[in-house]
Amino acid sequence: MPRVERQVAMVMDLNKCIGCQTCTIACKTLWTRRKGMEHMLWNTVNTNPGAGTPRGYESMGGGYENGVARRGVLPSKEDWGQPFEMTYDDVFYGGKKGVSLREKEGRSRWGANWDEDVGAGEHPNNHFFYLPRICNHCTHPACLEACPRSAIEKRDEDGIVLINESRCRGYRFCAEACPYKKIYFNEVEGVSQKCIFCAPRLEEGVANACARQCPGRVRFVGFLDDEKGPIHKLVHEYRVALPLHAEWGTAPNVFYVPPMSPRKIDADGNPTDEDRIPPEYLEFLFGPAVHAALARVAAERQKRMNGEESELMDLLIARKWREMLGPFSRSPAEVERVNVANSDASVRVLNPEQRPPRIVTPMERD
Repeated sequence: MPRVERQVAMVMDLNKCIGCQTCTIACKTLWTRRKGMEHMLWNTVNTNPGAGTPRGYESMGGGYENGVARRGVLPSKEDWGQPFEMTYDDVFYGGKKGVSLREKEGRSRWGANWDEDVGAGEHPNNHFFYLPRICNHCTHPACLEACPRSAIEKRDEDGIVLINESRCRGYRFCAEACPYKKIYFNEVEGVSQKCIFCAPRLEEGVANACARQCPGRVRFVGFLDDEKGPIHKLVHEYRVALPLHAEWGTAPNVFYVPPMSPRKIDADGNPTDEDRIPPEYLEFLFGPAVHAALARVAAERQKRMNGEESELMDLLIARKWREMLGPFSRSPAEVERVNVANSDASVRVLNPEQRPPRIVTPMERD
């Protein structure tokens, strides 16, 4: 297991996520604009309950069971869903009546967020919530151990897991081993690629693009060992932020404040004592600790409603949003350039157009 000096982490409050995909677009426009990356969404926001991205990833294996590696499978192109063009020209400029908007090659069978806002349950007690996902930058990354080329490294200074593309040969054992299926394959360049936790930004004290541009103040960023920071308080002190599928054994460093549920209503429209989101489903996602975490949030919320002080509620409300970003609260406007390793060019944080054609990961500096 790699040992690091410190571990950077993220907490996402699922009670705030509105599924607007601002985080997805922020990531997409900054990091995945090279050839072969068209299908890549390093950040995804899926509707739960749902099949997720890639479709059915929760049953694809990988990770560990009782410390032993579990066999995983490689998602197919169909599982990911490929980018496709729509019939915009025909609809808006074709001059024909009765033409509907559709995929040019016919109806697609799947794509990222294909089941968005579908959820589960029967009216009037149907339900869903949004679940943003990025690479978890795990403490025990299965991708790292699966790579025969030593092309994956967990950085000592912050625990970020990176792929050295100059060493990668595209075997994709990493993608099979990752139980969260957050590693993509670039068929043009023949290498695996994934979320780098905006490492060049963090090195300049600037938070991840997905976190900084989130309009709902969903994402907290910081170091797990910073006892004064929000990450440590939410994960270790109040224990209301939990990892996704901890049973897969990789020790993720992305955590979630689970969603609180409205009550079901009866035939007369009156609320009952039963949660609309099944507690057993939340336990499937976040483990048995989810019940205590939800109870703690509810108790602290009640304290605030009673006029009492609650540090936890202050943290989650996040009135001062810069405090959500820990030591990475520096504005991108203050950073003129972020150096990219082994490149004569520089990256302007606010202008991705000036990025070199190939992103060289920070681990390639040596």
